[in-house]
Amino acid sequence: MNRRDFLKKTLTVVGFTLIGEKTFAETSIYSTGNVANRKNWIKYEETKKQGIKVEEPYAVLVDLTKCIGCRRCEWACNEWNKNPNRPLKEFEESKDKKPSVFDKVRRTHAGEFTVVNRFYIENTPVYVKKQCMHCLKPACVNACFVNAFSKTAHGAILYNPSVCVGCRYCMIACPFDIPAYEFYDPFTPQITKCTMCFDRIVEGKVPACVEICTADAMIFAKRNEIIRLAYERINNNPQRYVPHIYGEHEVGGTSWLYISGVSFEKLGFPKIDKTPLPELSKNFLFAVKILEVVAAVPLVWGAYYMLSKNKKKDEGK
Repeated sequence: MNRRDFLKKTLTVVGFTLIGEKTFAETSIYSTGNVANRKNWIKYEETKKQGIKVEEPYAVLVDLTKCIGCRRCEWACNEWNKNPNRPLKEFEESKDKKPSVFDKVRRTHAGEFTVVNRFYIENTPVYVKKQCMHCLKPACVNACFVNAFSKTAHGAILYNPSVCVGCRYCMIACPFDIPAYEFYDPFTPQITKCTMCFDRIVEGKVPACVEICTADAMIFAKRNEIIRLAYERINNNPQRYVPHIYGEHEVGGTSWLYISGVSFEKLGFPKIDKTPLPELSKNFLFAVKILEVVAAVPLVWGAYYMLSKNKKKDEGK
């Protein structure tokens, strides 16, 4: 390819990028049918422009002694986020079906931001709702070198698919194995996860899963109030709860907190210490960014050298 053809093709690509950037960003985000990322990020940008501030992040308390495994929270999450869904009755009847959805431990995936699993403790079923924990110092935010994730003052961690490059470092960084990837979409795949219903929170509502829970297994409030309430329940009913609020200190604290009647390790919760993961990885990630720059220098220099060489050849003709 001579210099003229090279410049022509390069300008064509740049032109399409500049002209179609906004259109592509808007249409590609919707092409998978996953609108949760886009609508929540738009709402987040609106709150920043309006200067909306909160002094204390919100949180959700999940009382595992009250959860009955109805899976209504799963249905409500799918319904609000326009994920593939089925009639509510099918979710409620899942416990009694053979084989049951609870026969194996599930994780969240691209089409489901929350799942409920069942564990038997001394022949007694314990149901555990799983979703993004919305860490106070999130590893996913720290791992993303294009800033596709943002921790909001409200407590939710949101994802901007228009800048994501698909490296999936966030999936590796998350200690709770939450971020999922749309592997089935070869052109516009996204990272998907619970958004804590940010678009509802800023409107004064509670997350969809909390609103639909009829067992009073979840409570939504400011995080300091949630912790106070959790300790109150534990102290007033020591025979009912283990003396531990999961998420109060784990990895620096989370916005989803749990209380339980049995050890959290028996219910699939990872045993992790109080140290926020970004503090363990910040030096390494800084070195990675330096290496990326160093690796890019020879490529830039090589391209400049080839263009200069071709220019001299053209001038010599």
